[in-house]
Amino acid sequence: MNASVLIALLAASSAPTPLYALYQDQWRLSALTVTVVFSAYALALLAALLTTGALSDHIGRRPVLMGALTLQVVSMGVFVAADGVGTLITARVLQGLATGAATSAAGAALLDLENPARPGRSALANSVSPVAGMAAGVMGATLLVHFAPGPTVTVYVLLMALFAVQIVALAFTDETAHPHAGALRSMRPHLALPGAARRALVLTGAGVVAVWALGGFYSSLGPAFTRLISPAAPQAAGGLVFFTLTFCAALTVWATRSLRAVTAAALGSLAVIPAVLLSVGAMHFTSLALLFAGAALAGFGFGAVSQGALRMVLAPVRENERSGTLASYYVLSYLAMSLPAIGAGVLTVHYGLRTAAHLYAAAVILLALAAVGALTRALRDRSREAPEPLQPIRSSGCTASAIAPRPLTHHK
Repeated sequence: MNASVLIALLAASSAPTPLYALYQDQWRLSALTVTVVFSAYALALLAALLTTGALSDHIGRRPVLMGALTLQVVSMGVFVAADGVGTLITARVLQGLATGAATSAAGAALLDLENPARPGRSALANSVSPVAGMAAGVMGATLLVHFAPGPTVTVYVLLMALFAVQIVALAFTDETAHPHAGALRSMRPHLALPGAARRALVLTGAGVVAVWALGGFYSSLGPAFTRLISPAAPQAAGGLVFFTLTFCAALTVWATRSLRAVTAAALGSLAVIPAVLLSVGAMHFTSLALLFAGAALAGFGFGAVSQGALRMVLAPVRENERSGTLASYYVLSYLAMSLPAIGAGVLTVHYGLRTAAHLYAAAVILLALAAVGALTRALRDRSREAPEPLQPIRSSGCTASAIAPRPLTHHK
């Protein structure tokens, strides 16, 4: 149930990607406006993580999830009624708040249900569910653009119905957390990571920022970038490029699950470099084939880095730090996804998408190189020690987003 909630939430988050071209044509939106609409979701999600990330540790997973899904239903209704950029941003903000609140609670619930006989499966579910959801959302919306009447309405009506069903289903599930006092205090905006998790996030941070920044570019400006490369390409091509990235990411999370976490993160960071070069090459050779190849390789990098980093960050965490640790991880991730995308939108307005893409590519490659260097050193150090176990999440594990004890500086 909790995995299905994560999948549905992230499906809704990526559903607007194939629709951005329709919104641009209908309301004459600039590239900057599109990235602002996209980033409104990520920034609202961050606000939710900073305030409600640890709330489910105190009042229970189920109340947080039911409240968040109710807010998602409202946001889908605002999407249906959207008549301009103002209502579109409002819908994305509500969606981001709901997703941020629910992500940590659902991820923590998955870890609560960890089977000691099969350690690591909950961390795997936390890694694969978001990218699987994004792939499903962008593919579903792409198909509806072509085959359904009123695609900017139909997709949200269907998602609204799905969230309503999940609310009802949650009412019949058991609570997995152990509520305790301190709920209001936990909502004070702050970030916290246990020491070992903090060290893991510092080690993998450059790679995490690189892959999420690349994902943000494909998600927000992907359709416009596709049109730049091939103006005659069908409208669905922009959505299919992002689907390729997310689908390959989901496959990679599964395929690299048995690798050492640090090895997976290093391989993923290394893959980012040729992925970016292929995407830039697609501009120069006006080749959709190169663009899709770059998106597929970017998906491999995203999946490998995400699951490797999550395993490293979550492994040493205690039970009462689960949702908080995941919140900290996702704060970094969604800042990396949103702020560079806004920067790309600004550059596009002033210098054109081609120049913006080159500058964006250079920044992502530098981050990937830094990550490869740090993770390679870690691999060399660990090779002198005993072999690393599969890094199961202990009963003290973590989830996919939240905020808990021990303040830390901070970082869709």
